[in-house]
Amino acid sequence: MEIRPCRETNIVQAYFHTPLPNGLLTMDKQIKLGLFGFGCVGQGLYDVLNHSQVLEASVEKICVKDRSKKRKIDSSYFTFDKADILSRDNLDVVVELIDDADEAFKIVSEAMRNGVNVVTANKKMLAENFETLYALQKEHNVALLYEGSAGGSIPIIRNLEEYYDNELLDHVEGILNGSSNYITTLMEFDKMSYADALQAAQDKGFAESDPWLDVGGFDSKFKICLLTIHAFGVILKPDQILNLGINNVTFDDIQFAKQRNKRIKLVAKASKIGDTVQVYVLPRFVDQGTALYNINYEYNAVEVEGAYSDRQTLAGKGAGSYPTGSAVLSDISALTYDYKYAYKKLDKSRSNGRPKLKLDKDFELKLYIRFNNREDLKKLDITSIEEEYRSANLNYVVANVKFNSLFNVYNDRANELFVCVMPD
Repeated sequence: MEIRPCRETNIVQAYFHTPLPNGLLTMDKQIKLGLFGFGCVGQGLYDVLNHSQVLEASVEKICVKDRSKKRKIDSSYFTFDKADILSRDNLDVVVELIDDADEAFKIVSEAMRNGVNVVTANKKMLAENFETLYALQKEHNVALLYEGSAGGSIPIIRNLEEYYDNELLDHVEGILNGSSNYITTLMEFDKMSYADALQAAQDKGFAESDPWLDVGGFDSKFKICLLTIHAFGVILKPDQILNLGINNVTFDDIQFAKQRNKRIKLVAKASKIGDTVQVYVLPRFVDQGTALYNINYEYNAVEVEGAYSDRQTLAGKGAGSYPTGSAVLSDISALTYDYKYAYKKLDKSRSNGRPKLKLDKDFELKLYIRFNNREDLKKLDITSIEEEYRSANLNYVVANVKFNSLFNVYNDRANELFVCVMPD
């Protein structure tokens, strides 16, 4: 690969190998990118792009929103008008890395309608608009890649697409939010309060100034939406999926887990049971000796279990600019080989005439529920209580609860219950 300086953008650019029919490579194609966003992930991509030993790309223009923000590249290389990128006819890839899901959808849609391949890491935008984005890929024969949207540096989507494409999977689950995992780790290891641990996560750049999407389980929900598509061929809307987060966790809950050789992790899970799928995001007590037990700080992990491949775990950093930037770079690299997601399971589910897998909400979970006011338990449909403890400082029950009733406290910031799945 030949690396040359790009005078127009002051960014290193490269001339890529183009596959030949016999599998050999030639260096005659220059990949040109249009980049939207230069925040945490955008800057991370910029850095890994310019330090990669294998792959570099020229960035023609970078579109940003904040005109006053100081940036490490000269201001002349930026634009504030998305048309400066979307109206170009010489781009190979549009890379979308902004935090506004609605605007991101407009950008990605327009780029694909213009026949341009797209790389994004915007899990919220993807989860909320997947049906439309799936159709646009088919209609305009373009690729939409998003490895960085569901696990930071973990290559889980491409593994589901390629390695597990013909596997009968039983479940996909894991720790998909580095911010929440960082918080519960600090609470256990450093005996921090939730507020102090959250502040530490914000100081590190792992959590936003408003961390609700992270600690409330929404970020994990968007990601499990995407993994469910690739694992089982099922498209779900985010509001169909229950998510309860760690926002109410206390040091007492951490201690309860520790005394029983467990740790509290926010776990997203999608399971196939018969002709249904069960999909949710809930805190869980994970047992010592299991794979997720030793996934700490900002690390993420995904477990995939199949009928033939058994259980396998992929782990890596799930928060931070460089891990996600490296996943975005991997997608850009894949596009140089004309890679697209095949969506084999999704396409098959729509073409074979068999009933599609349905979302199951009619089942029970065994839960630890810590409460301040016992009246709050009435919000849940508790079928039996196996254990109850009440004191001046700590009140909890271990109970079997109908899953559907958990939606009664879904998306309620004022809810004071802490709900955690007990292992079987």
